[in-house]
Amino acid sequence: MQMPLIPQFFFSFLLILILDESSAARSQPCSAPPFSYPCPPFDSDPPPFPFAAVSGCGHPGFRIHCDSPHSLISIDNFIFQLFRVSPSSLQIAFPHSLPARPFNLSAPFGPSPSSCARLSRVPGVGVTNESLSRWQRRLLLHPLLLLPACKPPFSQSHHNDSTPVDLHEYLRSGAMEVVWDEEDAYFGGCQVCRLAHGLCGFNETDPRKPFLCYPSASAELSQRGAYHKILVGICVVAVALSIVGLLVLLVAVILRYKRRGMVVEQDDLSKVFHKDALLLHHMSKPLHLDQQPHSFAYEELAISTNHFDPKRKLGDGGFGSVYLGQLPDGQLVAVKKLHRHTAGKAKSFRNEILVLSGLSHPHLVKLHGFCCDSRGLLLVYEYVPNGTLADHLHCRRHKRLGWSTRLCMALQTAEAIAYLHTAVSPPIVHRDVTAANIFVEKGLSIKVGDFGLCRLLLDGGGGGGGSGGGVWTGPQGTPGYLDPDYHRSYCLTEKSDVYSFGVVLLELISGKRAVDMSRDKREVGLADMAVAKIQVGALHEVVDPEVQGAMAAVSSVAELAFRCVAADKDDRPDMREVVAELTRISRDCT
Repeated sequence: MQMPLIPQFFFSFLLILILDESSAARSQPCSAPPFSYPCPPFDSDPPPFPFAAVSGCGHPGFRIHCDSPHSLISIDNFIFQLFRVSPSSLQIAFPHSLPARPFNLSAPFGPSPSSCARLSRVPGVGVTNESLSRWQRRLLLHPLLLLPACKPPFSQSHHNDSTPVDLHEYLRSGAMEVVWDEEDAYFGGCQVCRLAHGLCGFNETDPRKPFLCYPSASAELSQRGAYHKILVGICVVAVALSIVGLLVLLVAVILRYKRRGMVVEQDDLSKVFHKDALLLHHMSKPLHLDQQPHSFAYEELAISTNHFDPKRKLGDGGFGSVYLGQLPDGQLVAVKKLHRHTAGKAKSFRNEILVLSGLSHPHLVKLHGFCCDSRGLLLVYEYVPNGTLADHLHCRRHKRLGWSTRLCMALQTAEAIAYLHTAVSPPIVHRDVTAANIFVEKGLSIKVGDFGLCRLLLDGGGGGGGSGGGVWTGPQGTPGYLDPDYHRSYCLTEKSDVYSFGVVLLELISGKRAVDMSRDKREVGLADMAVAKIQVGALHEVVDPEVQGAMAAVSSVAELAFRCVAADKDDRPDMREVVAELTRISRDCT
């Protein structure tokens, strides 16, 4: 059956309009956003060609993320810190752990002779660390494997350069220098483009990333304005003549895209929010529909994480994996992708959106948005770049924390939990307060995150209200931190978070893990071991040597932790008392 003439005309016009809009978007002149922070090592704003901090500008191999004290650049799918820039070279550092493969530099990049000479003088070391891959152990023994493009003989003129002590120093100190070839077509094209007062960039929607010379913004806007006036006039006439045909076409287009698998089935989250908003109408700060976080497209988040590249993975949790993402505006985010076929994943997803949307505290992780798609449930958080408290306490790659820093982290964590218990109504129980869910910022302040198990303490609770403001629910949490009273009674209260926080305090005091199967079976749980030592006056046996110089304050915090992990929840302080006591101890230490 042939399509009627008017709908057929309108469909053709609609396609032209869409193509024109996409073409206009591709040819939109790139311009520098107003940076509210420096973009080292560049003094200019925006950075000069070939560098760019905006999509489609500059050279595709020189896209940077402005940050302080060092901006970031991606080369060969590795993220490097940018130290210094000269007319045809840049010095970079790799501040992470050993790479899992060589740095395969390709056009327009290549290692400089001086960089290769320095690398050739890095002494090799043999290691038997089982956590390293076979290639990483070979790399430590033969550092030149890092840069396959470095070929002997190496210049002797660079022997006066400082020789890195080891490969880790070479990677992190900015000793690696990368040069680029200015014969690249982009550089020649940009010279011509600048003579015409254009802006140098590229078509990022084309996989070949061809060079583009953008016209000046004023000429582009004038041309587009005139063209769109004509298109709007045609559009008004077409809509008036073909409204019925348009409806038929829309149905046909939707069915066509469904057959291709391009239309995804999404949960009606607005109904979920509406239901919860009615349920929580008596909250002091109720959740309204206009408070919903931003809804991201699945493709946008997939691109931001390089399609959930394993190299971008920040960690794994009980409900999902977390990846480092970079949004189109350059902002770094943490994208949590919930596991498929995980029992309760939809409930965890709903919990985090509902709870975090209505919270605002400097020591709670901020939720930027979500994506509800048949291909996956995704949550987008602010990126906290310095690992977790567990990393800093238990991983050798992190510098050991001093007592004043640990005490400050304890107080900030307590303030965040107290906010959940007392500043909102009904109270929120986190239910998974662990060192792995306390995230550390660059300045060593903290943010509490991972609200997948949290519960609202509503009267009746949706699961049978308990006395004393608790709710009846099956015990969930992390071994070693789980409240034994909650485990026995199935009654969840704020005191369950107090117990978990007490275990975190014991970790800060001892530097030991909450659960360690290598310890004696009576001391596998840190709480059991520490309580037994405190009861016989042997606290010094579990105190971390790093903090033994502040034993008076350590003893006061240990006494508070002892009360927090009391077997009976009624013997524990509430979080307001905990904050007050930690504040007093901090004041006495100054």
